[in-house]
Amino acid sequence: MKITLLTITPHAEKLIERAGRTAYQSVRKQRQGSEKKFVRMLVKSGHLSVLEHANATFSIKGVSRAATHQFVRHRFCSFTQKSQRYVDEHKFEFIEPASISRNTKAHLLFNDFMHRAKRTYIELQKLSIKKEDARFILPNAVETELVVTANFREWRHIIDTRGSAKAQWEIRKMAITILRILRKYAPTVFSDYQIDSKLDVIRKIKSE
Repeated sequence: MKITLLTITPHAEKLIERAGRTAYQSVRKQRQGSEKKFVRMLVKSGHLSVLEHANATFSIKGVSRAATHQFVRHRFCSFTQKSQRYVDEHKFEFIEPASISRNTKAHLLFNDFMHRAKRTYIELQKLSIKKEDARFILPNAVETELVVTANFREWRHIIDTRGSAKAQWEIRKMAITILRILRKYAPTVFSDYQIDSKLDVIRKIKSE
C-alpha cells in the first residue's frame, strides 16, 4: 500500500480560523499562532462545518477492490479510480489477507483461484470478449489505484469510522496512514486522535 499526499489547502488551520472568526465577528483577534487555540475550540465544541474550508487530496495505490468498495461509500469525497473497463487486467496483481497467507492450505487455494481467474480473463479476451465484460470474473482481491479528495470534516469522519477496531484491516491501515500525513500539515485539527501502534487502531482522546 502506498499513500501519497498530492495537494492540501495551504495554511489550512489559519484559513479555518479566519472562516470561523467570521461567524463570531472576531477577525480582529486573529494573531500569529492564534489558530491553534481557535481550532481546538471548534473541534471541542463540535462546530465542524468550519473545517470544510480545507481539503486534502491523496493518491492511494496497492489496495484491493474490496477496500475501495468500502471507501467509495463516503459520498462527500470525490473519487477517481483505475478503470477496469478500459485498462487491461490480464497481468493484475492482488492483495492477499494475512489470515490467508498464514494458513498454508488457504494460501494455496487462494493463489490457485487468483491464477485461474487470470487465465479465464485472458481466455475470454481471446474469444473477442471486451474488457468491460471480461472484468466480470475479476475478484475483489485485484489491486487497484485511486485519487480521493475530501474536506477536513469528512477526513475526520473517515478516520472515526475506518480507524476503529471494528473496521476492516485494509481500510483501517489506509485511515491510519492518512491520519499520520494529515497531522503533519494540520496537527491541531487532528490532535484529538491517537494511534495505537500495537493494535493498529485509532482512538479518540477525550477532551478535558
